[in-house]
Amino acid sequence: MKKRWVILVLATLTAISASAASGVADTTASPFAKIQTIGLNEIKWTDGFWADRFALCQTQMVPGMERLMVGKNYSQFFRNFQIVAGLVDGKSRGATFNDGDFYKWIEGASATLAVTTDSALEQRLDEIISVIARAQQPNGYIDTWVQWHQRAGDTNIAPFSNPENFEMYNFGQLMTAACVHYRATGKTNLLAVARKAADFLDDEFKTPTPALANNLICPSHYMGIVELYRATGEPRYLELAKKFLAMRDLVKDGMDDNQDRLPLAQQAEAEGHAVRANYLYAGAADLFLETGDPNLWQPLMSIWTNVVTKKMYLTGGCGALYDGASPDGSKDQKHITRVHQAYGRNFQLPNATAYNETCANIGNVLWNWRMFLATGDAKFMDVLEQTLYNSVLSGGALDGTNFFYTNPLRVTDPMPVELRWSRTRVPFVTSFCCPPNLVRTIAESANYTYAKTGDAIWVNLYGASELQTKLANGTEIKLSQATDYPWNGRVRIKILNGAGKEFLLKLRIPGWATGASVWINDAPAEASLMPGNYFEIRRAWRSGDFVDLDLPMPARLMQANPLVEEDLNQVAIQRGPIVYCLESPDLPPGVKISDVFLPADLKLTARYDRRLLDGVVVLEGNALTQSESNWTGKLYRDFQPAELNPFNARFIPYCVWQNRGPSEMSVWLPLAGQ
Repeated sequence: MKKRWVILVLATLTAISASAASGVADTTASPFAKIQTIGLNEIKWTDGFWADRFALCQTQMVPGMERLMVGKNYSQFFRNFQIVAGLVDGKSRGATFNDGDFYKWIEGASATLAVTTDSALEQRLDEIISVIARAQQPNGYIDTWVQWHQRAGDTNIAPFSNPENFEMYNFGQLMTAACVHYRATGKTNLLAVARKAADFLDDEFKTPTPALANNLICPSHYMGIVELYRATGEPRYLELAKKFLAMRDLVKDGMDDNQDRLPLAQQAEAEGHAVRANYLYAGAADLFLETGDPNLWQPLMSIWTNVVTKKMYLTGGCGALYDGASPDGSKDQKHITRVHQAYGRNFQLPNATAYNETCANIGNVLWNWRMFLATGDAKFMDVLEQTLYNSVLSGGALDGTNFFYTNPLRVTDPMPVELRWSRTRVPFVTSFCCPPNLVRTIAESANYTYAKTGDAIWVNLYGASELQTKLANGTEIKLSQATDYPWNGRVRIKILNGAGKEFLLKLRIPGWATGASVWINDAPAEASLMPGNYFEIRRAWRSGDFVDLDLPMPARLMQANPLVEEDLNQVAIQRGPIVYCLESPDLPPGVKISDVFLPADLKLTARYDRRLLDGVVVLEGNALTQSESNWTGKLYRDFQPAELNPFNARFIPYCVWQNRGPSEMSVWLPLAGQ
């Protein structure tokens, strides 16, 4: 026992020394990663779009959500830990996955500490972590819902007796939060809790069974256990991750709802519950980064291709259906099962009834980030950026305290059907997984901006920021970005500490950026820039050297594949990475969203309006409206040509819609004369 304790201490000290150079997903030593992540404290937003959102996260979202989650209003989160720890009296309340969602908040709060000084928050986290540690059982098990019900004498409740208790989801979020917390603060108090929990799982799952395998739903634990392996270097955790994934094949009578009807190696399309799917794909990609197992990579690429070519919204949203059925149209009807928030069939992308849970969209970011780390391929960063700017940010209001659970692309009054979730952002929903997920995503957003390999710095996302890191050969790099991206595509990257040392600068040219150009110290680069690739600049850099990147951002009319029936003869508007929408506050009095048409030759002018929606670029141009048409009580009627009249329309970024009260909205609009 003493020997094992010494090894643990040494591993922990090693982890602390490496923490400053570790990102959210640390691929520094991952043998099959082509790209290495950069430390949480090595990158910070300095101005503009992302700096504003990080500041909102730090000053409003983190403290506001703490107040909600430590109290007794709506539901209980932290108080459940206090009750189980014996610090207060009471009854466990809330969803079985509330522990995991509280861990997400801890992760987000911790990530802000990587680049800010907030001693009060750090102390508060220490107090919270001490309660969590006290609630943990001596054998390492921790799940407040199960623990309380067991203590209350419910003989039907036992660890891993019911997959719907979401214990593995809770364990996974604990592990990820613990890794981020110690990387941000250098403290191992939460890491110790996570290690103790992982050791319990290692013992509990020593002999896998189909019954145990049923507990692997909503699988945040794949990402969590792999990250814990990276943080501690404990080989048992990597073996446990392999075991967890292999256990999926033990499931009997599996369902696409949990992606276990078929072994992962045989899957070629995204099926079932979109959050569970994207967490699985991200976790499998994490395991590939450590093992290089081709039986993981082949299905991941097939599924990814299926998603981006047949099942993903223009906004990057995932999970089109409130309630689907899978396998779709199967002859063997006994295998058809109900699927909640489902990916649906190919090209099935409804707008008004789109689900697109914020967590699924964040899962899309997590998955594409790991696919990029494995390959260095810009196409994964293109999808990550598309999702991050649109269907992720739409999940939260500009006040930082109200949130969407679903993210539709069209809202009308009245709606075609009554739906479960609100069409206005609210402070709380009974499934409170999305708001803390959004908090941690914004808090960690800078970590996607840069990466490195050997003697190269990769610039993945554009935003006013500062980077200070060290390459594998010891070269210290300090550079800055100055830009108003995404409102315009002009970016200046300045070298702040060059000493004549050579390194490679790789700039992502987004897939939409036709006609991009680069200037180096005011001299044009001679090579052409290919959209959807990285442009390389190798030179001996000196302090004051700068690179100017110009990414043209014309407003573009986008059309969908004709097999997407809901978007037939309609167009959407995109400028740079931003998808736009038309919202009813910008319509003339009496005009409804369904009355608006767009001319095929629509000309749009971009204008920055600092007074609107905390400052956004709006697009303005002449659209067409028809007189209000009465369809009351009618499903069909004789065709009636519409008399169309022009009006000056204003389009806003989709991510900020519904910040001016209840409204109608649409991303896709019909073309006049089609």
